[in-house]
Formats: sequence, structure tokens, C-alpha cells
Amino acid sequence: MKKHNFSAGPSILAREVIENTAKAVLELNDIGLSVMEISHRSKDFQAVMDETVALFKELLDIPENYHVLFLGGGASLQFCMVPYNLLNKKAAYLETGTWAKKAIKEAKFFGEVDVVASSSDKNFNYIPKDFQIPADTDYFHITTNNTIFGTEIFEDYDSPVPMIADMSSDIFSRPVDVSKYGIIYGGAQKNLGPAGVTFVIIRDDLLGKVDRQIPTMLNYQTHIDGGSMFNTPPCLPIYTCLETLRWLKKLGGVKIMQKMNLEKAQLLYDEIERNKLFVGTAEKDSRSIMNICFVMKDEYKDLEADFLKFTAEKGMSGLKGHRSVGGFRASTYNALPKESVQALIDAMKEFEKLHA
Repeated sequence: MKKHNFSAGPSILAREVIENTAKAVLELNDIGLSVMEISHRSKDFQAVMDETVALFKELLDIPENYHVLFLGGGASLQFCMVPYNLLNKKAAYLETGTWAKKAIKEAKFFGEVDVVASSSDKNFNYIPKDFQIPADTDYFHITTNNTIFGTEIFEDYDSPVPMIADMSSDIFSRPVDVSKYGIIYGGAQKNLGPAGVTFVIIRDDLLGKVDRQIPTMLNYQTHIDGGSMFNTPPCLPIYTCLETLRWLKKLGGVKIMQKMNLEKAQLLYDEIERNKLFVGTAEKDSRSIMNICFVMKDEYKDLEADFLKFTAEKGMSGLKGHRSVGGFRASTYNALPKESVQALIDAMKEFEKLHA
């Protein structure tokens, strides 16, 4: 049976990316060695790193004055590294969900945090608007896509201070004006590769402005100077990222991917609105195109477990919503084919006929 993988992360990868990675695990580029056993200092792995960085810059149209790093620790470590390197006195944060809250918690260890706006009053089902970014802060931090609550920021804000963005779950899903950001970071395990590597896009004028000493491994300058190889990097996940970027370029890049993602999301949102059993959880103008969250209407709440079982029997995986929201979450990342979305829609229609 074909599997339809709606997991929020680690999530679906393109089949050819998995197959090409598997080949490299057995042998990289006919060199007689696995990508997992060659030195990160070798010319063979340096070529992998160079191409990955080059494709990253090409596909996102990254300006010349930015560096692309591949680090460990996930986005969660970046919650600490960002303020460690940038927060001298005060930082501004937009609170739009669980991961934004975690980032705020870490920043408070290093200085004052101004939460400029929050959507916690409605369980984070919308993106706040009409907030002011204080000009007296060291930076402004946002989380562009909120996987748990199904909301997304599509605007590249104009900020009077360096803007920092956690783009773990929507990187490469749409064009981004990188020049409006000081740092963009994220875990790879949504749209880029497997768990184990974190990307950081950082503008080269941001560093060296805090008073504190920064431990070597937590200092961005260390990794810029070392070309992401101060210590042994996560070589295999980086290789899978390279295969993903090759796949994305072959498809036509982020503008084509955005068109495909919008089409998938619209199909599913239309069915949620039409179906008598379901209702979406995010406000319409804030709805994510990466994580589509919905629940059973109140009168059908007792059917949630039945629907999950029903979809599982049809080969669908990863549809259970986060425990803080409940219901269902269909993660429609780049690698999820339209046919999987259509299979879910067909299952929703069939379930409706059985129970409505």
C-alpha cells in the first residue's frame, strides 16, 4: 500500500532524494567509500559542502554579504545562540506559538525581552497585526511558520533593527527577501533534509557587538571562520540537504514550489470548509500552507479516533494533531505530492458520507 506521509517532522522527503542519499551511503561518487566514512576535510566532502552552500544561495537569491552555515543542535540551540551573540540589552520578539515561546524563554537569560505582540489570547490561531517594532532593541525575532497551530507569516516585515527569523518549517516553500533579515535559521527536518543539521543564514555585519565573552562553539564567528567545519559537521544530513536542493532546482526553484504548495493547501482548505464534519482552527488570513490544522465540529468530536483509524487504513500517516490543539494536522511540505492531499480529501468525503 502506498503511504501518504503527513508527518510534521521529521517529515517526508522526495523519493529521489532518499534514493540518491542511499546510494551515497553505500558509495559516494564512485570513490569506493561511503559519505558516512570520509573525512569532512577531504576534497570529496568539501565539494559536497561547497555545492550545498552555492545552491542555498542561488535558490534563495541570498546577497553577497551573507554566510550560510550548517550546524548541530537544531533550532532549539539557535534560541540560545541568537541572544548569546546579539542581545546586549534588549530584544523584541513576536509570540505566535510554542516555538516562539521557547525562543523568548532562552533570550531572557541574556537581557530584557520585549514581547511586541502575542496571539496567546486565542491559543495562537492567528498572526498579530499592527504591532510596533521598537527601534531601541538589538534585534526583532519572529517564527515564520507555527507547526503546532497552523499559522504562517508571509510578509517580510520592514524592521528598524536586525530581524531574526526561525524558518524551520517553511524555508524553500516560497520566495523570501533575505536582505530584510539579519539571521534566518532552522532545523532541516521539514523542507530540507533529515534531523541532525541546522542551517543559519547570517549577515556579516551583525557580530562582535555584545559585551560578553561567548564560548567558542556558541560563537557564530567560529563557524563562519571555519566554513561550518570548526568541528566535524553532520555530514550525512548535509549530503541529503544537497540532494534536496538539487531536486528543488530541477523542479524550477522556490517560485514553482510556492505555486505547488498554494495549490495543495487550497484544495485541502476548500474541503475542510465544505465538509460537514470538520472545521479549521486557524483564522483564514493567517492559515499556514505548510501545516493545515483542523478538528471535528463539536457534534462529531467523538469521531476523531475513528477518523484517524480510517485514514491509517488508507495508508495515511502523521495526521494526529499536536496534543495542545487536538484534532488533525496535515503537513503539506514541499515533498508531499498533490496526490497525497487528494487521497486525504477523498477519505474526508468518504467519512462524511458514512457519518454525516
